[in-house]
Amino acid sequence: MAEDKDRFRDSIATINEEGKRAWVFPKKPSGRFYTYRKWVSYFLLAFLFASPFIKVGGNQFLMFNVLERRFNIFGFPFWPQDFHLFVISMIIGVIFVALFTVAFGRIFCGWMCPQTIFMEMVFRRIEYWIEGDRGAQMRLAKQPWNAEKIRKRGLKLVVFFAISFLIANIFLAYLISSDTLIRYITEGPAAHTGTLVALLIFTGVFYFVFAWFREQVCIIACPYGRMQGVLLDNKTVVVAYDHKRGEGKNGRKKFRKGEDRQAQGYGDCIDCKQCVHVCPTGIDIRNGTQLECVNCTACIDECDTIMERVGLPKGLIRYASEDEIVKKEKFRFTPRMKGYAAVLFILTGTLIGMLFLRNDLEATILRLPGQLYERKADNIISNVYTYKLVNKTSDPIPDIRFELLSHKGTLRMVKGDGFEVPAQDLSEGTLFIEINNAALSGDKDQLEIGVYSGDRLIETAKTRFLAPRAYK
Repeated sequence: MAEDKDRFRDSIATINEEGKRAWVFPKKPSGRFYTYRKWVSYFLLAFLFASPFIKVGGNQFLMFNVLERRFNIFGFPFWPQDFHLFVISMIIGVIFVALFTVAFGRIFCGWMCPQTIFMEMVFRRIEYWIEGDRGAQMRLAKQPWNAEKIRKRGLKLVVFFAISFLIANIFLAYLISSDTLIRYITEGPAAHTGTLVALLIFTGVFYFVFAWFREQVCIIACPYGRMQGVLLDNKTVVVAYDHKRGEGKNGRKKFRKGEDRQAQGYGDCIDCKQCVHVCPTGIDIRNGTQLECVNCTACIDECDTIMERVGLPKGLIRYASEDEIVKKEKFRFTPRMKGYAAVLFILTGTLIGMLFLRNDLEATILRLPGQLYERKADNIISNVYTYKLVNKTSDPIPDIRFELLSHKGTLRMVKGDGFEVPAQDLSEGTLFIEINNAALSGDKDQLEIGVYSGDRLIETAKTRFLAPRAYK
């Protein structure tokens, strides 16, 4: 009996006994949590589609231009020189997800993951509209290819492909900026065939994922489902079946009106299997927490509906921890959660501090590779340098000049002072520094150079000055 009970662990729910794909036809969900999820999903979809076209201070709200190594996060531009800030932001995101997983399980997957939102709230709802609910879809899959099946499957293919193409365009706007995308569209696909080919490839990937691969992304491809096996414990709140109440002493039993189930030793679960039929990954939540469960709450809504119909209390399937079900312990903030929260607080504070200390202009001054010093008259030593100025703001920085701060000497620009660094751009050039050898303390003195915009010091840069080695 124990072997039969645990047989579900031998394979995933979407693989049949022959090792082939078992297609999941979930019942259309409804209920309190599903309504909440729809509102959250609509908000996140609106945010996803609008973010590339929102400008803050002239900057795209969110942009991840990997090709040009330019990133905008909430309107703040980040350059390759700010990569450490980007890394800290990613670490904060990972710790944040880990904290919520330890506390509330795979709630991110069910409520905020783009894969779940697009699959359940966009593509699946279109599928219900075209092919009908669970029973109608199963009948359509079994029937031969007649006019009805060709019409419905053809319409679904076209609509799915069109939505996949739209999603690919939105993601392209995140990569190359919305302004560039709009320019490409107005100029026509013939002028940008390479971009069009890449766009069609991504469209094909999205279509494959949402039309065929579907829940396999969450079960097979996504590593987060396996991470939860490490992060979850008995105190984690997950979508859980109350086996103490549902099984009773003698297990489950079909519902019969007027019988006293408790007196007969049966639990409140009437074995209707509606929680299985509504599950988008095809699992039986009554078997306990499984990596396939994305905490979408569809089984909670369906079970509450059934319980209400048969006159039993709701909450047989609910958000609960194992300790709450077995020991009746309420949720509390454990030392493990406090540890994650402390790390998250420290990293967030560090990131905020770095953002406030970040300069609007970043200067890099380096000696020209392969060049030695030059000895001139009156014991003057000359070095040649290249400079790079990165303007991280959305406004140009005018009247740029350099000044030697650490030593007495002469600094000469090749193209002259008073130039401008364009907004969100960089300026490069060459400069010469000449210092009397008597003013140097060694053969590799460290120089400090001030970068001024007019009379205002906006940045300092340090570099090495190469000079003849003094012999004693």
